[in-house]
Amino acid sequence: MTTRPLVLDLFAGPGGWSEGLRTLGLRDVGIETDPAACATRAAAGHTTIRADVAAYPSTALLRKVSGLIASPPCQTFSAAGLRAGNADRDLCHQGLDDLARRRDTRATLRAACTDPRSMLVVEPLRYALDLRPDWIALEEVPAVAPLFAHTAGILREHGYSVWTGVLNAANYGVPQTRRRAFLLASRTLPVAPPEPTHTKDPGPDTLFGPALKPWVSMADALGWGASDRPTPTVTAGGGKNGGPEPFPTQARKALVDAQRRGAWVLRHSNRANATVRRADEPAATLLFGRASNDVSWYPDGSHKPEPEPVRITVAEAATLQTFRPGYPFQGTKTKQFEQIGNAVPPLLATAALRPLAPAALEVAA
Repeated sequence: MTTRPLVLDLFAGPGGWSEGLRTLGLRDVGIETDPAACATRAAAGHTTIRADVAAYPSTALLRKVSGLIASPPCQTFSAAGLRAGNADRDLCHQGLDDLARRRDTRATLRAACTDPRSMLVVEPLRYALDLRPDWIALEEVPAVAPLFAHTAGILREHGYSVWTGVLNAANYGVPQTRRRAFLLASRTLPVAPPEPTHTKDPGPDTLFGPALKPWVSMADALGWGASDRPTPTVTAGGGKNGGPEPFPTQARKALVDAQRRGAWVLRHSNRANATVRRADEPAATLLFGRASNDVSWYPDGSHKPEPEPVRITVAEAATLQTFRPGYPFQGTKTKQFEQIGNAVPPLLATAALRPLAPAALEVAA
C-alpha cells in the first residue's frame, strides 16, 4: 500500500477547492490565515494550517506534496477592488523571473508594490519549484491571466504540461456566470481544459452526441422550480453579527408575491451600473467584499427601492456558489458573505481538477 498523497491548498479559504477534491475522493491540507475561514474549514472537516502562505517555509513539506492548489487573494486585481495590481504587474513579473532563477526578491518587490498583496500571486510558483508536485491547479480573476501565462512558461521549462485560460463557471453547472483564469499543469500526463457540460444555448442532439445541458438558473438551483409559482423560500439574512434582523413585512410579502409570478430579479450591487439578472438566468459573479456589493432581490423587476429590496441570504449565496446544503460558514454575516464570494465554486473546482484526476487518483490508490 502506498502512502496517501498530500494535496496542498494555498490561500485555502472556506473550502471551495476542498469540496471539489472530496467529490474526486481526495483530501487537502489548506494553508489559510483568516480566522473565520479557518473556523469554517474546521467545522466542515477540512485540515488547515493557520499560517501566512508568504511566510510559511515550503521546505517543511519537501517530498510530501503530490498536488498543489492555489487561489491567491484577488482584491488587488479584481474589477470589484481598487486594481492596484495593475500598477504592480511588472513587479509581479519580475518576481516570477527571479524565482525561476532561484533568487528570492519577494520582500524587496513587495515593499515597492502599490499594494503588498499583489506579490502573493507569485507564491504558487515558489511552492511549485520547491516541492515539484505531480500536478498543479491555480485560479484567479481574469486580469491575472498574463501572470499565469508567465508562470506556465516557467513550469514548462521544468517538465510540466500546462494549460492556461479563462473558464466560465456557468459552463460547468454553476448557476453563476463567474469567469476566472485557471492554470492546470501536470508532470505525468498531457493537460487540456475541462470539457464543458453546460451551455447557454444547447441546441439539438447531433450525430456526434447529445447536446450539452442548458445553463442552470438561480430558480433551479434554489429549488424555486421552473413554474410560475415557485415555492417561497427567502428568509431574513440575519444581522451582521449572525443574529436575527428585522425583516420588513411589506418587503417579504412583495418578494413572495413576485416569486409566485416569476417576476423578480437579483441586483448585484447598489451601484448605478449594477448587473441585474432574472431568476430564470444564472447569477452574475457574486461579490461581497465591499459595501457597494449589496446583492439583493428586487420584486417585479424594479431597480428602485420601492418596494423594499431583500438582501440575499448566506444560504442562498452558498447555493449559488454550489456549496453543499448546510455548509457551516463561521464568523459574522459579513465574514460569511466574504468567504462565499472569494471561494472557488466547488462544482467548478471539480471540473478543473478532473483533467488532473487520473494521475492524482492513481497516486491515491
